[in-house]
Amino acid sequence: MGISLRQFEQMKERVEGKARKISPVFAPSPSRNMSGGIILGIDPSLRGTGFGIIQTANPHPRTLAHGTISCPQTWERSRCLAKISETLRAEVRKYHPTVCVVESLFFAQNLQTAMLLGEARGAAIAAIAESGIEIYEIAPRKVKQAIVGYGAAQKSAVAKMVQRLLNLPEPPAPDAADALALALTHAQENSRYNLTPSKRI
Repeated sequence: MGISLRQFEQMKERVEGKARKISPVFAPSPSRNMSGGIILGIDPSLRGTGFGIIQTANPHPRTLAHGTISCPQTWERSRCLAKISETLRAEVRKYHPTVCVVESLFFAQNLQTAMLLGEARGAAIAAIAESGIEIYEIAPRKVKQAIVGYGAAQKSAVAKMVQRLLNLPEPPAPDAADALALALTHAQENSRYNLTPSKRI
């Protein structure tokens, strides 16, 4: 059955109109984290837990706070864990982050080191979870890949790239830089279609 020229033009307009509404698969997608969300990144360690807080905004995120929760070698483990929890609770009360991202556990040859790291990580997670904030974890190698482009990058390279991405006057301390890198990685993953989202814990 034939169609008139007018009918053909009408069909063409409908098809083109629909096509214009389709977004590219890999185009940036709107995200609550990219419209003013506040992300807390934590790099746990018994003697030096790094934290970094960023606020996502266009065109670039901005830093609200970063630092290292330092505990002397002379302190008992229990005192260190208490300080980690207390400091992070204070940061949450001050900046009201909407999401937290923690470095995931990695294989450690030294069992004692793994246990201490696990204790520090547990203290941090428990303190954040009290406020009801969503918590995610990202593997260290994935963070380095996202920030530097190389999964085995040195801490100094991560710090320099974090300084550049956040327009900081100088590179952050190593542990704080890792925490900021975690927050930035989470922001990047939530600003586009992501086939391997961060794991919620």
